[in-house]
Amino acid sequence: MEYLLHYVWQHRLYGTTLLRTEKGEPIEVLDPGVHNLSNSGPDFFNAKLKIGGQTWAGNVEIHLRSSDWYRHHHEADAAYNNVVLHVVETIDDEVRTLDGKVLPQVALSIPADLRANYEELRAEETYPPCYRVIPHMPSIVSRAWMGRLAVERLEEKIQRVDNYLQRTGGDWERVFFITLARNFGFGTNAQAFEQWAFGIEPSQVGKHRDNLFQVEAFFLGQAGLLDDDAVKPERRDDYFRSLQTEYAFLRSKFNLEPVARKVWKFGRLRPQNFPFVRLVQLARLYSTQKINLSGLLETESVKAFHDLFRIGVEGYWRNHYAFGEPSAEGDKTLGERSLDLLVINTAAPLLFAYGRHRLDEEMAGRAFNLLEEIAPEHNYVTRSWARAGIKAANAADSQAMLHLRTTYCDRKDCLRCRFGAEYLRSPRG
Repeated sequence: MEYLLHYVWQHRLYGTTLLRTEKGEPIEVLDPGVHNLSNSGPDFFNAKLKIGGQTWAGNVEIHLRSSDWYRHHHEADAAYNNVVLHVVETIDDEVRTLDGKVLPQVALSIPADLRANYEELRAEETYPPCYRVIPHMPSIVSRAWMGRLAVERLEEKIQRVDNYLQRTGGDWERVFFITLARNFGFGTNAQAFEQWAFGIEPSQVGKHRDNLFQVEAFFLGQAGLLDDDAVKPERRDDYFRSLQTEYAFLRSKFNLEPVARKVWKFGRLRPQNFPFVRLVQLARLYSTQKINLSGLLETESVKAFHDLFRIGVEGYWRNHYAFGEPSAEGDKTLGERSLDLLVINTAAPLLFAYGRHRLDEEMAGRAFNLLEEIAPEHNYVTRSWARAGIKAANAADSQAMLHLRTTYCDRKDCLRCRFGAEYLRSPRG
């Protein structure tokens, strides 16, 4: 409930009644300050207040009870010396800063309707919990918030790209490969593919790029899938043995260390998503030299990206999903939906990140254009919002909805959500 008090202070929802300190001094809030969303330091920075006729500039700390100041040990923390006002729901103690200053305090009441709406919203089990107000919201509000959420989703993804850049010493080509590999995991094996990709050294595998069989051996071997304990004895066929022998040579030549077989998940996966198939598809992309950063940066339309990423398999893998397990004949080419996901999760974030790093707004803008060209994803989240009255028109919208679910709804962070704010302000009864 303390965060609700933050909300009341931030949005000045304490009504028109003149605020007074516990000693009766009038308080005029000139600026409530900037809400501190981190976990350290006062709750609001750089507030500007007039207390008893004197203007103060400093920080504001908020608690439910005055005594929480001591429960959180702020009296021993120099970061709170610049607090100029303590805002609480209940005053039950005098508070002092580390430098000995006695702080003025004000008791704020949370409006009854606001409290009731907040408790109702957090207790709602239906998803989305704010579904009652969605049909009554102005479209301009919902569209603006969806747009902001789409930006946040992309910014979240470029944080991973920035992390890759740091780990690779700023090597954008490797960052592209690692990002693409992670997304070839299509969720279930994303972490495993990322771990695997960091073990692929371009200067090593690049020496064999024109030989698909060697690249395949390199990729599958580095994945730990050519170890004897990765395949049952009865399924270690001639092709498996050939790749295993080739990888043994490469491993000795480059002093390679594969990832553990156990990082890969097979349970509840459709055969076309087995790591064997995805790694072989990546090997073909790599050996045909279709995937490189310059190719990505020069590609503009969704169709062109589909052509860039579209790949199937050859030879042995046309009728196998795993070693020693024959399947129906087919080239196992990536489907349209999988290609869309690669554009959403690989091309758009990389264009956005690269554009940001090069201060190229046109390139960053292309990332949004791509998302707006792609049909929306269909899943539980998008269906839930459609039932509530907001239908995703494109992938930018569906990505916004996924971000809303994971970053706001799952964390019950309704106070920072525009939809939650509409619910809190809605009339009772």
